Amino acid sequence: MLRLIFLAAEFCIVFVGLPLLIHYRILPNFPIPYLLGMAAAAFLLLHYDSSFDSSRLANWDAIRPRLVPLLLRDAVFLALLGIAVRLFAPELLFSLIKRSPWLWAAIMVLYPLASVYPQELIYRAFLFHRYQPLFGSGWVLLLASALAFGFVHVIFGNWLAVGLCVIGGFLFSLSYHQSGSLLYACLDHALFGNFIFTIGLGRFFYHGTRF
Repeated sequence: MLRLIFLAAEFCIVFVGLPLLIHYRILPNFPIPYLLGMAAAAFLLLHYDSSFDSSRLANWDAIRPRLVPLLLRDAVFLALLGIAVRLFAPELLFSLIKRSPWLWAAIMVLYPLASVYPQELIYRAFLFHRYQPLFGSGWVLLLASALAFGFVHVIFGNWLAVGLCVIGGFLFSLSYHQSGSLLYACLDHALFGNFIFTIGLGRFFYHGTRF
């Protein structure tokens, strides 16, 4: 019981308290240093935890048989998202490519490496393993991962980032849960993230209006 209380308190501090401190500028809003620091800590904790199956971090074999279903599923969600932007915010569509194609190209390469993998390491591999005693191994764990992943985007100051990332976080959690492969979840995440920047919604993920 004491361990569960400790894990609950730790979860609230790391995944609720820290984002709020950044959102309200009690801590400086520098997402990438925080992300990389937390990812490094998560990696070390998993590396030295003998109960963690390290093959989950680089399980290539799980990707091939699931690749086509993943692409088909994501194509539906991404098409709906693209249509929504076209209908409700056409001025944003492909705005980054038009304004700064070199920046867009750099994001396509760097975002999966510098952002997607650290995020998935924290919110999937670490969170699933660390807090499974608290949330179990089923839908509650997936929901906790999705909500934590969405909530951290409160630091960007807009509801769109939070809402989209709760939905995306649930899909990425499902990918990790079903495949046991962090790389598979990263592929899922990278497809969504790169598409969001491509259709002009990236502005909501590096700055935004206040709530």
